[in-house]
Amino acid sequence: MTAALFRHVLRIAPVILVISPGAAQAQTATSAFDVTITIQADCEITSTQTLNFGTVGVLTSNVDEQANLQVTCTPGTAYDIGLNEGGGAGATTSVRKMTAAGVTIDYELYQDPGRSVNWGNTVGTDTRDDTGTGSAQTFAVYGRVPPQATPAPAVYSDTITVTVTF
Repeated sequence: MTAALFRHVLRIAPVILVISPGAAQAQTATSAFDVTITIQADCEITSTQTLNFGTVGVLTSNVDEQANLQVTCTPGTAYDIGLNEGGGAGATTSVRKMTAAGVTIDYELYQDPGRSVNWGNTVGTDTRDDTGTGSAQTFAVYGRVPPQATPAPAVYSDTITVTVTF
């Protein structure tokens, strides 16, 4: 390379470096998007247990037992838990009836361990009210088979429907 050519290259080299992009660089673009969910007032019956009065003989005294049920409602949601009369012929929410082969045994369901507050199905009258927390809330159902004429040996049963009104 001649001296004149070398001087010419040195004079234009900075211009070449400025207008030459060189190696390609990665480009980025960003944006954002929203993520939403709407929680509405809601309740679920999350578990129930069988109320089992066990195996007994003559019904000359109270037979008391209890079972639990769980309700989960959204936080701040007011609700009432009702228990219907069951399926026994002639049953009411005050006197329910377990049945075997057309024969019945009376029993009662209560909201309190002293078995003085009936648990029925009329909101504002005999249901259990509470407010949701977002977690399962446990409620005891207190049952009683009162003294009565003892029917023939058999397995007596009934089915109670739980209703949560919110």
